[in-house]
Amino acid sequence: MRVTLEIDAKKVDAIIKATKQQKKSPALAQALDEFLEHRRRQDFLSKVLAGKTDYQTSNDKIEKSTQLEPQ
Repeated sequence: MRVTLEIDAKKVDAIIKATKQQKKSPALAQALDEFLEHRRRQDFLSKVLAGKTDYQTSNDKIEKSTQLEPQ
């Protein structure tokens, strides 16, 4: 989708540097994707901390599933 926006040039430059992209469009798309993922994680964490979810995985299960297998 094509959109015309006015964004401060300093912010665009900062986004390009932060995302390590060469062009504006991919840099802004990546920044938006990362922002939305961050917001989804914040919302989920808020629900967990408020007890509004039935998330049952224990810390031990999470740590075990993220450990690397010996080669």
